Amino acid sequence: MGSSFPCQICVVGFLCGVCLTSLFLAALTSFGTFQLGPISFSSTMLFSVAASDSSSSSGNSTFTHSECDFKLKQAEQLSESNSNNEGDEDERVSLLYSAWNAELTKSKTGGGGNYLMKDGVNVPDIPNAPHLENCKAKTKLYGRLDQRTGNESFPPWTSWKGFLDTHPVASSIEQIKELKYQAVSEGTYPPWIAGSDEENYPMTRKVQRDIWIHQHPVDCRDPNVKFLVADWERLPGFGIGAQIAGMCGLLAIAISEGRVLVANYYNRADHDGCKASSRSSWSCYFFPETSQECRQRAFELMKSEEARNNGIVTIKESYTSKHIWAGPTPRKWGAPWSYLQPTTDVNGSLLVSHRKMDRRWWRAQAVRYLMRFPTEYTCNLLNEARHAAFGTIAAKMVIESLAGGWPKQSGEKERSEINEYVWSNHKPWIPRPLLSMHVRMGDKACEMKVVEFEGYMELADRIRRHFPNLNNIWLSTEMQEVIEKTKKYPHWNFHYTKVRRQARANMSMANYEASLGRETSTNYPLVNFLMAVDSDFFVGALGSTWSFLIDGMRNTGGKVMAGYLSVNKDRFW
Repeated sequence: MGSSFPCQICVVGFLCGVCLTSLFLAALTSFGTFQLGPISFSSTMLFSVAASDSSSSSGNSTFTHSECDFKLKQAEQLSESNSNNEGDEDERVSLLYSAWNAELTKSKTGGGGNYLMKDGVNVPDIPNAPHLENCKAKTKLYGRLDQRTGNESFPPWTSWKGFLDTHPVASSIEQIKELKYQAVSEGTYPPWIAGSDEENYPMTRKVQRDIWIHQHPVDCRDPNVKFLVADWERLPGFGIGAQIAGMCGLLAIAISEGRVLVANYYNRADHDGCKASSRSSWSCYFFPETSQECRQRAFELMKSEEARNNGIVTIKESYTSKHIWAGPTPRKWGAPWSYLQPTTDVNGSLLVSHRKMDRRWWRAQAVRYLMRFPTEYTCNLLNEARHAAFGTIAAKMVIESLAGGWPKQSGEKERSEINEYVWSNHKPWIPRPLLSMHVRMGDKACEMKVVEFEGYMELADRIRRHFPNLNNIWLSTEMQEVIEKTKKYPHWNFHYTKVRRQARANMSMANYEASLGRETSTNYPLVNFLMAVDSDFFVGALGSTWSFLIDGMRNTGGKVMAGYLSVNKDRFW
């Protein structure tokens, strides 16, 4: 090149030209290779494949036709394999859901036989359903905890919880027997109260124990035992909430006057679902308010004119409506309502006090006692509701947890003492955390300020901002309009009972319930009520008696510190 500057410029220019030409030809050749194939790739796919290959090979940035074809077949096979696996899992989830459904039907009807043999499933091989309860076993346990044993002052309420108290060692070791006897004699608190004292309304444990003792005298034929016999309210327009509130008032009168309350005819249980003696009785849904012996004695005295004249037995008509609905709260426990923890939020502020705090506290205690133990019938209703709402989710969860491929590999339930006596005491599975929301609209506008669904959802979002793992809502409402509006909130998972709802806001609740029939119009609200009680959070309207009672059950069920967000407050406060 010499030292001539012009010569140097010419040579460098020539070499740069050669380099650029080589790069262009290489790119053109690579592009042409892709076009020769049977499939035309987009530029996005070209860069994706090139990047993938360059990361797995040693610097070779071009593909031959055969290499591209091979990789395409690999991708197709992988996609087909994943699709088959997903389809197979969906089939197994559906099969397990159907197996549980068959077991539910069998437990409800008492039938026998293997419904699933045609699908290659044996009943013993069906995995445990985490969202379902053994209703027969639970009801038997509740019956044991709701009656005295021998001459004891209390039922077997010991520190050994639930089924564990029935373990053989509990009755075989003398020291344990003595300690349990001491606990029973001293009156351990009743087992239907969950959580610590700080997680319930003041004195809840003591009050529940005292109400049970009051309602279950040792000798119902003692001349000093007096009774109040009352039918449930059945005037047109009275909903379930109003009926329960009325019975809470009658229980207050009975305790104040030293009488045993005996609840008689319950019109909402007058249907074919309630069998034998439980028909037309509160005991179709929950354990009775008093013993069978006291009921019999009360009805005997009802036939005696002398007993009625002497006030040994009274009836609902012996008291004014004002006394029943707005009478004084029993004072035998002092005034525990005066120091309720302020955990109710209305309009962004905690409700510290109001004019009816005593009524709020008492109704919570009364409804907790009246609903202390569900019957087998109610347990089955809850099983059906949980299975319809959460069964598929539970089946998928169980299928994913099994090491083998059920049903080819047995999912037979493991039988062990810890399963039978310890884990059986756990509540059935539901997706947690769960927010319950009761949206009351329709004809309620004549009693309270009605708030649109959007207002309830604003409160739900407030809870979620503090608990970002909250995704599930159990929704109860009588309005179809509310169900339709859930589609506007795809970031929430809504669960609700499948029942026909009101299409018109001006339809009265009485007419709506009549259109559903007595059995359905009673069963589905009670299921919603108990699901709300068991949920982690609750959004409702304190102006609604139903929401008011749900709040009371939660505040005597260990959920005081979960708080309560209300779209309004009671009209009497």
